[in-house]
Amino acid sequence: MDPIDCTPPEYILPGSRERPLCPLQPQNRDWKPLQCLKVLTMSGWNPPPGNRKMHGDLMYLFVITAEDRQVSITASTRGFYLNQSTAYHFNPKPASPRFLSHSLVELLNQISPTFKKNFAVLQKKRVQRHPFERIATPFQVYSWTAPQAEHAMDCVRAEDAYTSRLGYEEHIPGQTRDWNEELQTTRELPRKNLPERLLRERAIFKVHSDFTAAATRGAMAVIDGNVMAINPSEETKMQMFIWNNIFFSLGFDVRDHYKDFGGDVAAYVAPANDLNGVRTYNAVDVEGLYTLGTVVVDYRGYRVTAQSIIPGILERDQEQSVIYGSIDFGKTVVSHPRYLELLERTSRPLKILRHRVLNDRDEEVELCSSVECKGIIGNDGRHYILDLLRTFPPDLNFLPVPGERLPEECTRAGFPRTHRHKLCCLRQELVDAFVEHRYLLFMKLAALQLMQQKASKMENSTSLENGSPPSLESKSEDPLGPEGSEEEGGSASGLAKVKELAETIASDDGTADPRSREVIRNACKAVGSISSTAFDVRFNPDIFSPGVRFPESCQEEVRDQKQLLKDAAAFLLSCQIPGLVKDCTDHVVLPMDGATLSEVMRQRGINMRYLGKVLDLVLRSPARDQLDHIYKIGIGELITRSAKHIFKTYLQGVELSGLSAAISHFLNCFLSSYPNPVAHLPADELVSKKRNRRRRNRPPGAADNTAWAVMTPQELWKNICQEAKNYFDFTLECESVDQAVETYGLQKITLLREISLKTGIQILLKEYSFDSRHKPAFTEEDVLNIFPVVKHVNPKASDAFHFFQSGQAKVQQGFLKEGCELINEALNLFNNVYGAMHVEICACLRLLARLHYIMGDYAEALSNQQKAVLMSERVMGIEHPNTIQEYMHLALYCFASSQLSTALSLLYRARYLTLLVFGEDHPEMALLDNNIGLVLHGVMEYDLSLRFLENALAVSTKYHGPKSLKVALSHHLVARVYESKAEFRSALQHEKDGYTIYKTQLGEDHEKTKESSEYLKCLTQQAVALQRTMNEIYRNGSSANIPPLKFTAPSMASVLEQLNVINGILFIPLSQKDLENLKAEVARRHQLQEASRNRDKAEEPMATEPEPAGAPEDAASQPQAAKDPPSPSLQG
Repeated sequence: MDPIDCTPPEYILPGSRERPLCPLQPQNRDWKPLQCLKVLTMSGWNPPPGNRKMHGDLMYLFVITAEDRQVSITASTRGFYLNQSTAYHFNPKPASPRFLSHSLVELLNQISPTFKKNFAVLQKKRVQRHPFERIATPFQVYSWTAPQAEHAMDCVRAEDAYTSRLGYEEHIPGQTRDWNEELQTTRELPRKNLPERLLRERAIFKVHSDFTAAATRGAMAVIDGNVMAINPSEETKMQMFIWNNIFFSLGFDVRDHYKDFGGDVAAYVAPANDLNGVRTYNAVDVEGLYTLGTVVVDYRGYRVTAQSIIPGILERDQEQSVIYGSIDFGKTVVSHPRYLELLERTSRPLKILRHRVLNDRDEEVELCSSVECKGIIGNDGRHYILDLLRTFPPDLNFLPVPGERLPEECTRAGFPRTHRHKLCCLRQELVDAFVEHRYLLFMKLAALQLMQQKASKMENSTSLENGSPPSLESKSEDPLGPEGSEEEGGSASGLAKVKELAETIASDDGTADPRSREVIRNACKAVGSISSTAFDVRFNPDIFSPGVRFPESCQEEVRDQKQLLKDAAAFLLSCQIPGLVKDCTDHVVLPMDGATLSEVMRQRGINMRYLGKVLDLVLRSPARDQLDHIYKIGIGELITRSAKHIFKTYLQGVELSGLSAAISHFLNCFLSSYPNPVAHLPADELVSKKRNRRRRNRPPGAADNTAWAVMTPQELWKNICQEAKNYFDFTLECESVDQAVETYGLQKITLLREISLKTGIQILLKEYSFDSRHKPAFTEEDVLNIFPVVKHVNPKASDAFHFFQSGQAKVQQGFLKEGCELINEALNLFNNVYGAMHVEICACLRLLARLHYIMGDYAEALSNQQKAVLMSERVMGIEHPNTIQEYMHLALYCFASSQLSTALSLLYRARYLTLLVFGEDHPEMALLDNNIGLVLHGVMEYDLSLRFLENALAVSTKYHGPKSLKVALSHHLVARVYESKAEFRSALQHEKDGYTIYKTQLGEDHEKTKESSEYLKCLTQQAVALQRTMNEIYRNGSSANIPPLKFTAPSMASVLEQLNVINGILFIPLSQKDLENLKAEVARRHQLQEASRNRDKAEEPMATEPEPAGAPEDAASQPQAAKDPPSPSLQG
C-alpha cells in the first residue's frame, strides 16, 4: 500500500478551539483567469445606416486583442470580417487580411495567436467540469461568504445588466410575460394519465421558478428605488408598484387595515400566512379554483409581497369585484354558490367547516373558508381566491379572549400569552396530527363500548344503557380507513367490529341495530365530530375572529368549535412538544443547526414562537445531558432570531449609501468583543452645491437620519434579551456576546453564520478576530452584499414522489432490486419535472447510491453519491447539514473502492463543516470521529486514530448513556487500535468495559457478548506472550532467543466491515443464491407478521390519514431530520 499523507490540519483535531473561516471555500492562490481578449463590445457605429443594411451589415463589433491590436469587425449575413473603421472614422470596407469567416471565433483565431491558444485551453477546462457544477438551480441559493473577487472591466456584462435587468422589461414591447395567464393556464392542463401529469407538473414547476426569479428581481428593484410607484403622491410606506406584470406591495399597515390585529406587525406577518394558504390550496389542487402567484421577499429590512395580477382588477373598485367573503374583516360579508361549491371540495382535506355568519344587516351568510378569504371573478372568467391568511384555525395559546378559559395544560404552561399580533394560526401539520390523534381516541372508545355491550349481553341479556362517552370513527369516510384499524388492532376483534359497524352506519342501509348506532353516536360526540354517524373533525376558521358574529341558531356548534380549538392548543403543548423532545432524546431526529431544528419543529406542527417552551422542557427533562446539543442549537436560534427582529427595524432607517457601514456596525455590536465600536458614517467626500435639495428616491418609510450609528453592544444585547423574553418567553442570562458564549457554550462563528443566513448578509471570506478587545472584528469593506430572503410555493412532482415512497417501502421489506428499479423510475420522473437540480433528486441519488453499495456495486454507488454531493452543495449550500451527511456517505464508498486518501479528505471536510456549523459536542460527531478513526487505523496511523476514537467514545457516552450498545462498540474500536499498538493493558481495559455492557444489555448467550469474550481471551494470550518475551529479554539481555511477535495490522476488509457496522449497514454482499434464499425468508416472515399483526401492534398509533398534501417537506427529502433508516434485512 502506498504511503498516504493522513495528517489532518490542526484546526480539525479533537479539542482544537480554533474555527477558521477560510477553508470553507478553499482558494487556489496560483490560479489566474485566462485572458483571451481585452475588450469585446458593440461598436459606437451601430446600428448600420440604411445603405449598409442593404449590403447585409447586421452590426459592428469593436475588439482589442490580448496583443493590444484594435480592430473593428462587421457581422453581416455572409459572415464576419474586419472593416476599416477606427474610433473616429467610419469606413465599412473590408480591411486586410480579407478573410470572411462563418464564426467569430475562427476570425479571432486568425488575428490573435493568444486568443487561439487560450480559448482552446478554456474550452477544454470547461468541458472537464462536472455538468452539475454548471447547470443553474431552479431557485437561487446565496452563499453567506464570498472570497475577494477582482472586479475586471467587462463591457458585455455592463450592457447586459442595463438592457435586460433593471426594470426596463416593460419598455421592450412583446417581451413581458403575462405571469397570471401562464400560472393559471399550466394549472388547466389535462391530468388524466402519467404523461399528461408529467407535462402539467413540469410546466407548473417551470413557471413557478421563473415567476419567483422575476418577483425577487422586481422586489429588489422596488426597495432600491428603481421602480416608479403607481401612487407616487402618497407617502413611501403606502406606495404600490407594478413591474413586469407583477404587483408589489410593502409589509406596512396601509389605511389602518390591520388596526385591530396589531398594525404594522400584523401587516408584516399577513403575507407569510397568506403564502401558506396559497401553498395549501395549490396542493389540494381543485379544478376551477385559482390562486395568485405569490412570493414574499425580505430585503434590506422590508417585506415585499409580489403577486400576479387578476385580469381586470385594476380597472374596478374592490367593493364591486369581491363576490365572496369580506373586505372589512367580517362587517360586510357576501357569498356565492359557485364559490361554496368549489371551496366545499377543499374542506375535507383542509378540515374546514362550512358555517354561517351574520353580516352588517344581520342576515345569515354561508361560507366555507374564513371571512377574510375573498373571491373575485377575473375578466378571464376564472374564480380566484385571495387573502388566505386565515386558512387555518387561530392558536388560542397566543390569543387571550376575555371570558374564555383554556385547558389546564395550557394555563400550567403560562398561556394564553398576549402576542404582538392577532394572526397566530395553528400549522397544517398540527391540525392533521390532532385529527389523527382524535381518530385513534374514537376507535378505542367505540371498541371499549362494544366490548362492554358484549360482556353485559353475556352476563344477562339486558342491553347496556349507560352510554359512557366513548369515541369512534367511520372508516368509509376516511381515505385510508381499512389499513388504519388493522394497524391498531389492540382488541383486534373489538376494533374490527367498530370498523364494520361504522361502515354499515355510514352507508345507512338500516341494517345496524339502534344500540350500535348509539355507540357510534357517543363516540362521535366525545371526539367533537361534526357528524353523529361518522368520524369527521373540522375547524371553523372564524371562531374568535374579532368582528365576526354567528347566528343564534349556531350557538351550540360555535361552543363545540371553541372547545375543539382549546383542545388543539392543549394538544400542541401536551403531545407535540413533549413528543419532539422525546424524539430528540432518542436521537430519532438529529438537528445540527437552526434551519434543521426549525424544520423538525415544523414537521410536528410546532410554530417557532414556541421555541422558548421547547427549551424550557429540554431544561426540565430528566435526560438533560443527552439534549445538550438541542439546547445549544435552540439558544443560538433564539438569539439570532431576536437579533434578526431588531436588525429588520434597524436597517429600515439606513439609506443606501450607508448600508455596508451600518451592517458592519451591527455585526460588531452583536459579535465582537471590542467594547465600544464606532460606526463609520459615510464620509461626504463629495460636497454638493445645493445641500437643501433632499434626495428623491429614499427607501420606503425611511427618514434621512443616522440613528443607527449610535447603537452600542450593551444596548443591542439588552434589546436581544428583552426580545427573547417578549417574543419567546425565555429569559437569557447574558449581557454581552462573550457572556452568551461562556454561559451557553455557543460559538461566535456559528452565530455569524446563522444571522447571515437569516438576514441575507454576505461577508468577505477571511479570518475575523472576534475576541480582540483592541479593534472591532468587522470593517465596512467586509460586508460584500445583502441578498433577498425569499419564500415561495414549492410545486411537487406527485407521481415521482409516490414511486420514491414505494421504492423505500420495498427496500424496507428487503426487496433491494425491486426497490432499486422503483427509485430509478422516480429519479427519471423527478428529472422530468424538476430538471437536473432539486432537493428531492438529491435524496433519490443518495438512496440509490446506498442500495448499489449494499448490493456490492461500489463503482455505481460512488458515481451516484458524487452527484448527490455536488447537487447538495448547489441546492442546499456548501455547509448545510445535509451536505455534511452526503460527504460522509461518499467517504465510505471511496474507502470501499480503495480511494483511501480521498475518503480521509472527505471525512476531514465533513468534520470541519460540523465544527463550523455547530461545534464539537454533537452526537453526529461521534459517528464522524469513529469513521475517521477507523480509516486512520486502516492506514496504520495509530496515535492519530486514537485521538478521534477516544473523542467519539466520550461523545457517545454523553449522548447515549454509558450503558449504550453504541458505547460498547466504541470501546471495542478503541481496544483494536491499542492491540495494534501492542498496548495490551489499555486494550483489555476497553474491551472489558464493552463486554460488561453487552453482558448486561444482551445477556451472556448473545453472539455479540460471545464475540467480545473471544476477543478478550485473544488479547489476554497476546499480553501474556508479550510479557514472556519481555521477561526473556530482561533475563538474558540482548542475546535472548526471541520468537517474533505477531502484531496484527488490520486488513482493509475488517476495517470496511466495522465502517459498515457503525454507519448502519450490516449487510455484506452475498452470492445471488444467498440473496434468493434471503428474499424467500423475508417474504415468509412478512406473511407471518401480517398474520400476527392484530395481536402485536395493540398499542401502536395507526396511520389513518394519507400524507397531508400540504406538508412542507416530506421526511424523505429532509435527510438531516430523519436519517436513512437501515432496512430491517440490512440488520443481518
